[in-house]
Amino acid sequence: SPQTSYATSSDGFQNLYKLRGGKGYYFADLVEGISDISPELRVRFTSPHPKDYPPELLSIMSERDNVCKSLHMPAQSGSNAVLEGMRRGYTREAYIDLIHNVRDIIPDVSISTDIITGFCGETEQDHQDTVDLMETVKYDQAFMFAYSMREKTHAHRQMKDDVPKDVKNRRLNDIIQSFRRNVAVINETREVGRLRLVLVEGFSRKSTVDRPTLQGRTDQNKRVVFPLTELLHWQDIQQNNTLLSRFLNDTSGGAANNHVNDSQNRFTVPKPGDYVAVEILQGANHTLKGQAMFRTTMQSFHQHFSTKHVEDNFVKNIYERKIQDMSIADNVHVHHNCQHDIAV
Repeated sequence: SPQTSYATSSDGFQNLYKLRGGKGYYFADLVEGISDISPELRVRFTSPHPKDYPPELLSIMSERDNVCKSLHMPAQSGSNAVLEGMRRGYTREAYIDLIHNVRDIIPDVSISTDIITGFCGETEQDHQDTVDLMETVKYDQAFMFAYSMREKTHAHRQMKDDVPKDVKNRRLNDIIQSFRRNVAVINETREVGRLRLVLVEGFSRKSTVDRPTLQGRTDQNKRVVFPLTELLHWQDIQQNNTLLSRFLNDTSGGAANNHVNDSQNRFTVPKPGDYVAVEILQGANHTLKGQAMFRTTMQSFHQHFSTKHVEDNFVKNIYERKIQDMSIADNVHVHHNCQHDIAV
C-alpha cells in the first residue's frame, strides 16, 4: 500500500522536490514491491545524492534479506566551503550524522562514495577536511577524481578553475592512499574468516584453463574471487543431518561412508545466477579471495549463517570433517576443461 506520510530526504539535507499532498507511491514502496516478487531475488539500487535515504527506505533495507546492504553515498568533499560551492545542499556534519544513522540501522552495510579533489577555490585546509572525512567514514569503495570543469554548469558560469593540475594530482593521491589503507583494514578485520553469500557472475578476469576461478558479489557489493570446484547444495547437507550427526560420534566412519556413497552424484559446478557460501580468506584490497563451501539459497543462508563467522557455525565443523576425514576430497575436483559449462 502507498505511504501516507513520507520523508523525501534525510535530516539536514535540502530537497527541491516538494510533496503535493494526497496518496502516492514513493521509492521505498518500489523497493518493497520488487522485494516481494521473490525472496531469492537480490534487489540493489544506487542513489545520485545522499539525501535520498529517508528512514522508511533504511528500515526496508534492514528488514528485508533480499535488499542488498550496500549504499552509494557520494560525499564529493569533506569541506563545508567546497560543498557550498558545489551547491550540494548539506554540510559535512549532516553527512556524517547520516552515515552514523545508516550504520546504526543496518550494521553490516557497506558504503561507497564519490570524491572530487581540486574543486574551484579548494584550499589546503579544504583538502585536509576531505582526507579527514575519508578517515572518519572509512568507505568500502570509493570513486575518486581530480576536478575538471564542465561547460554549462554553475561552476563554469560563476567560478574559476584555479587549483593547479599538479596540486590536484597530489591531493588526489592523498585521498586514494587514505582509502586504500582503510579498506585493507576493513576487509582484514570484518571480512576475513566470514562466510559470505556470493551471487556467481561467471569466470574471473584472471581465470585460466589450468586454474579456473569464478567471481561474484556479496550482499555488500564486494567482488569475491574463488577457485572453481564442484559443490554440494546446503539442502543435501541438511537432509543428511542424521548421518552427519552420527559421523561426529562414530570414530569407525561407517555412517560417514554411507553418506559419501549417497552424495557422490550431488556435487555440481556453480553457474552464473547460483548462490554460493564462500569463506573469505584474503582481503588485502577491495577484491576479496575465498573458498567456496557449498551452494545454497538466499533464504537458507540468512536463516543459518548470515551473522556468523565460519569458525562459529555448524557447517565449518561438518563440511571440513566431511572433506578431510571422510575422504570426499577425492570426489571434489576442479574441472580443468569445464569452462563451456558456464555461460556468462
